[in-house]
Amino acid sequence: MQQGLFITLEGVEGAGKSTLMAYIAEILSEAGNDILQTREPGGTKTGEQIREILLDKKNVAVTDDTELLLMFAARAQHINEVITPALASGKVVICDRFTDASYAYQGAGRGIEFSRIQSLENWVQQGLKPKLTLLFDIDVEAGLRRATNRSETDRFEQEEISFFERIRSCYLQRAEGEPERFRIIDASQSFDHVKQQIQDILKEYLG
Repeated sequence: MQQGLFITLEGVEGAGKSTLMAYIAEILSEAGNDILQTREPGGTKTGEQIREILLDKKNVAVTDDTELLLMFAARAQHINEVITPALASGKVVICDRFTDASYAYQGAGRGIEFSRIQSLENWVQQGLKPKLTLLFDIDVEAGLRRATNRSETDRFEQEEISFFERIRSCYLQRAEGEPERFRIIDASQSFDHVKQQIQDILKEYLG
């Protein structure tokens, strides 16, 4: 398996990607890889502070532009402090959300032009992109029920169903546009079936 592999996990609320992240790391670790698990927004002290601002449902005055810029501010710190050094040392980096989430949430969800997000992506990432993205796909209402049962809702989870429908549609469109990078996982199935899908995908992708 190649060294310095960057894998991202994406999906709407309640798709289960965060829960299954440790399982993915376990499979890759057992194959002899040095693993780094991280998340966005977050992954660094600065990023986690930004995450608190973004998820706090009391922050109703945060504008769409501010939200997008905070996402990329956290991402810039994350890339420079964590992701790039880990990849350079040959680690497999598994990240819960990355820039696809910005196109889905701030782009399709909030209505910010993709060209503006693309400009920030080019500036902040300097060509860095995931090699493999696992998209955990689930019906929006089913996912939100899971998320609501899991914990208290955050600022994003309080949005209307239509917001998340746009996000899911964007994710699927991006997957269709980059089939060499994306692998879609049916997250509506049982936990065991989802784990089997992950096993099959990693076996196929990594040989």
